[in-house]
Amino acid sequence: MELFVLGVVVLFIIVATVKFKMHPVFSLTLAAVASGFLLGLTPQSIMTTIGEGFGKTLSGIGLVIAFGTVIGIYLEKTGSTQVLANSILKVIGLKRSPLAINLAGFVISIPVYCDSGFIILSSLNKAISKKTGIPALVFAIALATGLYSAHVFVPPTPGPLAAAAIMEADLGLVMTLGLLVAIPVSISGYFWARFIGKSLKEDDTTEAMEEKEEVPSSVKPFQAFLPLVVPIILIAMKSFVNYPTHPLGEGWLFMMFDFFGSPIIALLVGVFFAFSLGRKTPSKEKQGWMAEAFKQAGAIVLITGAGGAFGAILRTIDIASIIDLESGSGVGGLLIAFVIATVLKTAQGSSTVAIITTSAIVAPLLETFGLVSLTDKALAVLAVGAGAMTVSHINDSYFWVVSQFSNINVKTALRGHTLGTLLQGITGILMVLLLYFLV
Repeated sequence: MELFVLGVVVLFIIVATVKFKMHPVFSLTLAAVASGFLLGLTPQSIMTTIGEGFGKTLSGIGLVIAFGTVIGIYLEKTGSTQVLANSILKVIGLKRSPLAINLAGFVISIPVYCDSGFIILSSLNKAISKKTGIPALVFAIALATGLYSAHVFVPPTPGPLAAAAIMEADLGLVMTLGLLVAIPVSISGYFWARFIGKSLKEDDTTEAMEEKEEVPSSVKPFQAFLPLVVPIILIAMKSFVNYPTHPLGEGWLFMMFDFFGSPIIALLVGVFFAFSLGRKTPSKEKQGWMAEAFKQAGAIVLITGAGGAFGAILRTIDIASIIDLESGSGVGGLLIAFVIATVLKTAQGSSTVAIITTSAIVAPLLETFGLVSLTDKALAVLAVGAGAMTVSHINDSYFWVVSQFSNINVKTALRGHTLGTLLQGITGILMVLLLYFLV
């Protein structure tokens, strides 16, 4: 009966999102309420569990999501994203410019949504294509796959951030291991772009969407990198100093890194570096940026909280004993997390919703799978992320951004972009399994 209930509510989430275009906040909350009643919980218990699940999930990451979104908006509005892209292009060189575009997308997608990142940087594709003679669609696929890899693996992107909270994984480890997984995944997208891009043709019958013109920026490269790099280093250092052997001791140095490496403080430091990018911009204009950032963050925070509430209801039943899973099957657990996320992503289109819903389902099973250490939980988050990028097709808004801004029809986009995300998802789960055996 419990498994039947789980299947029904997951199906409801998919149908409500895809067919009836219901916002995930409502579909996840209704799924949580319906699950509670179908599982025999009292109305009072349902509301208490939902409230506690919502609050607990957001207690550690609500501000982190908000601060991360502010950093992304400032990078976008000040033209710093193009500064980052041009800096990477300069280092890697025009001969390897598709790789430079891929890595630029990867870096920019850590704080900026991949849809926005593609729109901002798509103007570079044709410009560099004319300089190098390499087909523009090689750059388009390289950029799309680079942006997508960080989007599902590297906090403070909301998806992996929410998954870490729901599965109670260490954010520093998720970030560190996420980079180890995401970089090869991004590179696999680059090789796919080189392989498939030359055989793809732009569509002469459709009009390409207007690309954003490059915003002139006085921001220097090292300034553009600081809001990204500093928080990552601080969070990684917190995990390092808290290692059981305490490599830096337990004195003032430990306390300093432990404080500044907490995600809220680390991202707040990043926000102040981001503020410095817009110091020449009028205050009125920057107020609009903040409103836009918090509008974006609010939606993600609510979806994340609703996912936490759904997960809290699912924790009231012992799914592991019902499925009769064997303890200690860590590889099996990672593969199950990957498959569930893949099904949800393919069915309803949103990577973030797939990550949050899968995390809620998998979290109660981690102990049964033998995924109990901090490293194991971090890898479980990344397995879910790998599934949530497999595959991006016609029900995904990102698919349409890539196709329209690259001036390609649906068939061509399915060949170039969708198959690329399939390759990336498989590469991602293989990297997660490799790390499981090595770490």
